[in-house]
Amino acid sequence: MKLEIIRKIIGGILLVSLISLIFFQPIQQYLAIPKTITVFEGQDYSFQKAAPVSAVLGSHHSNITLNQESHTVSMKASENGKSEMLLEFAGIPIKKVDVHVLKDFRVIPGGQSIGVKLNTVGVLVVGHHLINTISGKKSPGEIAGIKIGDIITEINGNKIEKMTDVAPFVQAAGQEGKPLDMVISRESGKITTKLTPLKDKGENIYKLGLYIRDSAAGIGTMTFVHPQSKKYGALGHVISDMDTKQPIVVEDGQIVRSTVTSIEKGSNGDPGEKLARFSSDREIVGNIQKNSPFGIFGEMAKELKNGVMDKPLPIALSHQVKEGPAKILTVVNDDRVEEFDIEIVSTIPQKFPATKGMVIKVTDPKLLKKTGGIVQGMSGSPIIQDGKLIGAVTHVFVNDPTSGYGVHIEWMLNEAGINIYEMPKNKAS
Repeated sequence: MKLEIIRKIIGGILLVSLISLIFFQPIQQYLAIPKTITVFEGQDYSFQKAAPVSAVLGSHHSNITLNQESHTVSMKASENGKSEMLLEFAGIPIKKVDVHVLKDFRVIPGGQSIGVKLNTVGVLVVGHHLINTISGKKSPGEIAGIKIGDIITEINGNKIEKMTDVAPFVQAAGQEGKPLDMVISRESGKITTKLTPLKDKGENIYKLGLYIRDSAAGIGTMTFVHPQSKKYGALGHVISDMDTKQPIVVEDGQIVRSTVTSIEKGSNGDPGEKLARFSSDREIVGNIQKNSPFGIFGEMAKELKNGVMDKPLPIALSHQVKEGPAKILTVVNDDRVEEFDIEIVSTIPQKFPATKGMVIKVTDPKLLKKTGGIVQGMSGSPIIQDGKLIGAVTHVFVNDPTSGYGVHIEWMLNEAGINIYEMPKNKAS
């Protein structure tokens, strides 16, 4: 019995000791050091360490240099490649850290207000319409099982690209009394159905009983342009249809210059909005190839300068972003890009592409006075910290328009089809 009590006491002491050790600062610092560090050529990286621990490079590693002080290690990356760093305690290796140095990579930050026009794949069903027939009010589309958010891609074996493609089939089928063979694209997959148009007794024409749309337009903000490939990213979030709330499936689209005419200031519970118009010449400055959760992407056809930062900037990976001051570039008047102060409230070092990687807060008195914080149309505004492009504004908090979400630039570049992770040369011994 006494032996059992002694065992429990010893077990309790060991448990308390282990818990205390975990919360011991040197151990916390050790655990916080990642197993892999990724930086770009010419960039610095530093981390905290306990005083007795020293960092040394493996043999033949000339692409990084270390500078050590009692509690910090600073690393300077000079050339792309793979290296390794050892953390030692009293000359005994206790942790190996792989260091990947990527080639220097830069993009031109945006901030310009852009007009966006999306052409959908097929025609989008945005509502049902009751037709006043001689036998009562009916919707042939609803009877055929067509839902809001469906996309009509084919009628009678013919590809449908725009609204004007639909009408001739509807009238012909109505007059012949034959149903239309419809191919519908839906989230769950492709379906087929038959739809018989009905005559509106008031207008004497045949109708589908559906509200449809073949394009959408709006405004947003340019985030970046890659000078070598001319690829760009903007908005930082998906464009959804205003009626169906579903992401718009893009066939193609265009971006044009736009001018901000006024601002509807945001308040608690009521997000504000930039009111803008497309440029008078409607000159197309780029195409739209993709509409995704990370924004819209395509290639530029014309140069689009912001007049504030027109030279390429380095970027920061998600794990390099830190809490603290930053700036955004955006337009609040005419077409003039301006720089405003914000604060990175929190950031998540994401390992895989994901939205909402940062929480940001507008701190600039001038912007707060003009807009109340983040407003619709500001999505895509580039976020810059320590001279690096780190992400884009994406969403506003409805109950606090001074704050919102941002997406890491790493994932927007990935979505644009730009490879920033070019495999480095192996310099490991």
